[in-house]
Amino acid sequence: MRSGFFMQDLILNETALELRQEWGLELPDTLSEEALLQLLADRIVTILERGAETFYQLMYRLDIPEKKLNAILGDENVPAKIARLIYDRQLQKIKSRHENRMTRDNSDPELQW
Repeated sequence: MRSGFFMQDLILNETALELRQEWGLELPDTLSEEALLQLLADRIVTILERGAETFYQLMYRLDIPEKKLNAILGDENVPAKIARLIYDRQLQKIKSRHENRMTRDNSDPELQW
């Protein structure tokens, strides 16, 4: 059970560090998913104020589907929902890296080159 919490913390920390690097976020001392999402939503507001072109370029680079973005653009609290899309995408990437690393570590050494 404890290792599950450790893995969740590890993934949250990796996600936070990557988002800090990508988005220039100032991370608080006590990190939580909620705090991270709020920081990201605040940054999204700033980016949206700069213009749609910059925003859509970032979304394309992060591989956020335009269909998902268009579905939430008319909703309430758009920055928070976009922050969730970005956060979830980043989590997906990090989990995939961990899974690939574990698969690669467990593979037959004779097949590695």
